[in-house]
Amino acid sequence: MKPVKNTSQSWKGKWISSNQAIVSEEPEFTLAEMFSGKTTKQKPVDERLHPVVYFKKMFSIQKPVKKASLEITAQGIYLAYLNGRKTTAAIFTPDYTNYHDFLQYQTYDVTDKLVNGLNKLCIEVADGWYAGRISVPGGSAQFGKQLALLADLNITYQDNTHEIIGSDRSFSTGSGKHRYADIEIGEKQDLRISDAWLNDDRNLNQTAIEINASYACLAPQEGPLVIAHQSLRSQKIWSEENSLIVDFGQVLAGRVRLTAKFEPSQQIILQHSEVLDKSGHFFKNIIGRNKDQTDVFIGNGQVMTVEPDFTFHGFRYVKIIGLSLKSIIEIEAVPIYSNMSNTGWITTDDANINQLLSNINWSQRGNMLSIPTDCPQRERVGWTGDMQVFVSASTFFMNTEDFIRRWLKNVRIDQRDNGEILDVSPSTKDSTKSVDFTGSYSSAGWGDAIVMVPWSLYQHYGHVQVLQENYAAMKKWLSFAKKSAAGNKSGDRKYLWDTKFHYGDWMLPSLMLGDNPNPMATSAATKNTVATAFLKHVNDLMAKISEILGEDGTKYHNYAKNVQRAFTKYYVSSNYHLQEDYQGCYVLAIAFDLVPKDIKAKLVKHLVEKIHENNDLLDTGFLATPYLLDVLTDNGQTKLAQKLFLQDECPSWLYEVKSGATTVWESWAGIQPDGTVGEFSFNHYAMGCVLDWFVRKVIGLNPLAPGYKRIKIDPQIRVCRKLQAAYESASGLITIKLEFQSDRRLMAINIHKAVTADIYLHYSNEQEKHKLLEKYSWGVLKEQESCMICSVGAGNYQFEY
Repeated sequence: MKPVKNTSQSWKGKWISSNQAIVSEEPEFTLAEMFSGKTTKQKPVDERLHPVVYFKKMFSIQKPVKKASLEITAQGIYLAYLNGRKTTAAIFTPDYTNYHDFLQYQTYDVTDKLVNGLNKLCIEVADGWYAGRISVPGGSAQFGKQLALLADLNITYQDNTHEIIGSDRSFSTGSGKHRYADIEIGEKQDLRISDAWLNDDRNLNQTAIEINASYACLAPQEGPLVIAHQSLRSQKIWSEENSLIVDFGQVLAGRVRLTAKFEPSQQIILQHSEVLDKSGHFFKNIIGRNKDQTDVFIGNGQVMTVEPDFTFHGFRYVKIIGLSLKSIIEIEAVPIYSNMSNTGWITTDDANINQLLSNINWSQRGNMLSIPTDCPQRERVGWTGDMQVFVSASTFFMNTEDFIRRWLKNVRIDQRDNGEILDVSPSTKDSTKSVDFTGSYSSAGWGDAIVMVPWSLYQHYGHVQVLQENYAAMKKWLSFAKKSAAGNKSGDRKYLWDTKFHYGDWMLPSLMLGDNPNPMATSAATKNTVATAFLKHVNDLMAKISEILGEDGTKYHNYAKNVQRAFTKYYVSSNYHLQEDYQGCYVLAIAFDLVPKDIKAKLVKHLVEKIHENNDLLDTGFLATPYLLDVLTDNGQTKLAQKLFLQDECPSWLYEVKSGATTVWESWAGIQPDGTVGEFSFNHYAMGCVLDWFVRKVIGLNPLAPGYKRIKIDPQIRVCRKLQAAYESASGLITIKLEFQSDRRLMAINIHKAVTADIYLHYSNEQEKHKLLEKYSWGVLKEQESCMICSVGAGNYQFEY
């Protein structure tokens, strides 16, 4: 294992920059101003943004090379070339982290890219997350305003001598076709300017300058790199006024690759959107400062294939201005996300369910680009609440462990001295000012991600290190939460977290789908119940985590009991209603055992009544929806859980499918029943959390031991006639096939050799029970609550019952 290079002495290269590498800072624009609908006047993009900074080093090799590697990082994002060839397929390096304390460098094997004689090392550095307009209100220079490069090219020759070519004043610098490139606004390329500098024998027109920048924050690459994935062809192209509209058939995060004949000096503009309006016309669904999502190309009279290098967009539709249809040879959409292995597959005989599962999968892809984001077109920030809600679901389609663990490192870095976990991580300069809007840096359900996300990763992947890495931060967060809840109160009231702002059951439908949607009203209506519920839940988890790590968890267990007592005492009325009388509040009170068992049944009854009163539609928000169907399933309401999942009226998952969704929406009514399209994100993975319930309750796959070393297979809810699922768990491949016939159920299971399983076979009477006993004699059989449990090891198993 190589030593970490985090001192100036460990690099031959110096931090270098250029006098043209300074990013302009946007005027102050607060969240309060943004939410009030205020706008700011801005100069044209060409006047505010600067060209991408180019660096070049020419050097000579006169003897055979045995091995060569490039170690490189930047303040900004970079692309590196050796002799005109890219050094890696990775893009948007060095990834998005809290650059002040955690800036990654990458190492690439470039042995095959060197030549005997003159060589050219060329690097392009753009604003990226470091200096670009990445904040929610569109501010720039969030981590710094000077772009810079640090690199060491390490060469070992066949005679075992060594040479290091490091970035320094011998590098030349300049600019070229990339006239600007902002990761949010978009990119402008002037195709009249040649890429010949990558291969010619001339230096650029200026000399690089050495600057003072940190080495202490440097760390080798952790987790997956961002790459471009298999492109999608256009599905339909049509004319609209003086432009072309291209439909790629899928909402995604990425960019367009266009092959066309470009007229000399012709300006081609590409605008991106996720939806069409009610009339089927191009509609810009994302508003806000610097959310342009617009790319520009200046033609050179040639047939060329063009694609932005330093930006991405959230889109399904592209509006092309300045190009005729006959000029287009090919146009594709290129999805971009972090390179994680695929681990889960599901197919059913229900096209709507298949589409929903596809929607969840695509929303995960679009929101796992370097960090877990809320959406890939507007905010693109690492909301801790979004990851907390989706983490368990995220582990099915992809192996997200390393990706999320790297993000958790940012969360720990951003933790305040008083223990608060920030709502957004990596924390930008603008995000720390959110306290001016909400009055708080943190919220229950968001900050609790520091406990709940590592716990979920441990359950799914079985690596105790994720608990160890985050344990100190967990303790600090819970210490803050307890002090905050207590405030100046006495007695049992100090166990109610009603002392500060919380997002609560954010965006619950009944307060969001009317004529005056108000997300802050959802906070005010539910925050005390929700915050107190999570206060109890994370202390329960912390007790378990402490015991796993060999620590005493008694104080956390006792504190959770105190919260339960206070919740029942102050938040449950004499007729067993909750003070904050919303579906989500009941769901969390039941899911987190906030009341004694005798009261729990009454809360379940009232929850069911509220669902029926709402026309059998959900009315749960951001934090309660992940638990809604589980609460119903686990408390004798399987038919109602089934109905809610299969519901296709607004709000529901299949309503979005019925409305043409190809990803999961931010708002249940992003497209209203009358066809009106809202200015929302149509790519938020949070409500895709239903995938976790689907895997556990419909497919029936549940981990009983961390890392799926021991599993439970117990399909409890029927939502289709046939399904097949496969999951490459941390302990091996598991496949399950289910078929429901009029009078029986067929189940085929394949279990990897490292996995043991408890397979649940349900019966409804003694006759069925005896048939099961006669038919299935393998493994260890035991009886529990009207089902036979067949405990088995690796193998193939067929059941018909």
